[in-house]
Amino acid sequence: MDTEIEKIQTEYLKALNSQHFIPDDLDYSILDKHIKFLEKLNIIENSAISIFDLYQKKHIYLSSRFETIFGFNIDKVHEEGNEYFDKKVHPNDILDAMKIGSYFLNFAISLPVEERKDYKLINDYRIKDGNDKYIRVIEQFQALELDKHGNVWLALCVMDLSPNQDISLPLLNKVINFRTGELFHFPETTKKNNLSKREKEILGLISEGLISKEIADNLFISVHTVNTHRQKILEKLNVKNTAEAVNHAKKYGLFH
Repeated sequence: MDTEIEKIQTEYLKALNSQHFIPDDLDYSILDKHIKFLEKLNIIENSAISIFDLYQKKHIYLSSRFETIFGFNIDKVHEEGNEYFDKKVHPNDILDAMKIGSYFLNFAISLPVEERKDYKLINDYRIKDGNDKYIRVIEQFQALELDKHGNVWLALCVMDLSPNQDISLPLLNKVINFRTGELFHFPETTKKNNLSKREKEILGLISEGLISKEIADNLFISVHTVNTHRQKILEKLNVKNTAEAVNHAKKYGLFH
């Protein structure tokens, strides 16, 4: 696990270093304007907001909501950087979170310059709050500012409590182009091994055309239990319906 994390961290750093910044061309007065606006927003919103500087490779703004909502120690965040956040993430979510973050960064900088601010990464995952209790959060990332040469310079992060506090679920994610409404996921990093043996069994029977009552009779369980599993399957695979779930399962070999 540690070796995998180190590998992803190396890939992420490589992506960060692939952009070539000219320090004299970075106008930090733009940052001051953003911070003034975000501080006003902080008074009326219940979101924790941060700005990450891809040139300095660190968070250069964190709203007080990180402390008041999630119990984070902002001084330690500034001291420890990303390591502080990483230590808060559920051990079963950390690797996927890092993979997705690295993937999204590479994706963003591969886009035409005019499209680099159009996409938002949304992760729903588990973190440890100030009371050492795991909670689910929704975290949204997007490019806030490009430099004069089109490099992704400042990134905006908005973190909220997730309306779904089912701690048994793994990390869920999606990317949205908020100009076109296009929505997609990263199945290669998050969805291959999330289903339990029973969920795979039920999904296999769904693929054979069985309805919930037939599946329940087949497995000697209640219809309610089958429907609960069906809902879990959709949530874990982050799909809209069982047809999408079956197609995904066939694509990634979740059942034979």
